[in-house]
Amino acid sequence: MMKKADPTRVVLMIGTLALALGVFDAVAAGPGTVTMTVTAVGQKDTSPPLVTKDDVQLFLNKERTQVADWKHGEKLYLAVLIDDSLDSEIASQWSDLKAFLAGQPDTAYISVAYARNGTAVLAQDFTNDHTLAAQALRLPVGNGGAFSSPYLALLDLMKRWPSSADRRSILLISSGIDYLRGNFDLRSPDLDSTISRAQKQNINIWTIYAPDAGHRGRGFFLVSRAQSNLSQLSDATGAESYYLGTGAPVTLKPYFDELSTHLSNQYLLTFKASGGAKGRFERVRVRTELAHAEFLAASEAFLPAVE
Repeated sequence: MMKKADPTRVVLMIGTLALALGVFDAVAAGPGTVTMTVTAVGQKDTSPPLVTKDDVQLFLNKERTQVADWKHGEKLYLAVLIDDSLDSEIASQWSDLKAFLAGQPDTAYISVAYARNGTAVLAQDFTNDHTLAAQALRLPVGNGGAFSSPYLALLDLMKRWPSSADRRSILLISSGIDYLRGNFDLRSPDLDSTISRAQKQNINIWTIYAPDAGHRGRGFFLVSRAQSNLSQLSDATGAESYYLGTGAPVTLKPYFDELSTHLSNQYLLTFKASGGAKGRFERVRVRTELAHAEFLAASEAFLPAVE
């Protein structure tokens, strides 16, 4: 069983590798601009047509806003975060997860971490050696000590993630149940702050539901509310949530196949904006009139402060 990582050591590990890869660079767009990741989706989740800058319409609130730059995403940083409270049966599908990781291009840097006690315990730092990343997969612990909050673990992970001009995604595999602070209400109290941080850092959070190992996590209404939280999290950050009913999925392969298609059809959209003296969030909508194509994008963007 993997011991809980020392937080200071984890930060240093991420920081050292990030510096080596150049991800401490400021967002390429510079001050007074916003860059967000947009995923092009084809009809019935097939590969979409090529999208050019002229095909894109951007609305900030309800006002049409000029697109300053639009380019296909190259480098990707993908963090796989697995909830340690999951039923260990989910590990029987790790072969499909390994195949998904192996199928990513060399420009994809992958890390693996486990959500435990409200923190993200790093098992493998970002690497484009996808075989090495796959070796970090193990059985979820599934015991009482792991039952906390996947949203606090997401916040912990994102707080340690340096600024980057490249695409960033998190794949969260979790029941979505917040045992630590949720009190089994309709909405986790940490959901909004998790969404806001992801939007501010331009991180897409893709979620896959899987049952946890706790008896209380088998209640229909509790699971339904948790799945709703996962869905809201993904929708608001420009990603998708995958689940089928309240039981364990028969196979995760269709989810991984669709996610691979999405990740290979992502663009970086840049526009000029001012958030005033302190910066602020604004509603954003990205659309196209291109046939057989639509977009996944965050529901809000953070406009940086401009002095």
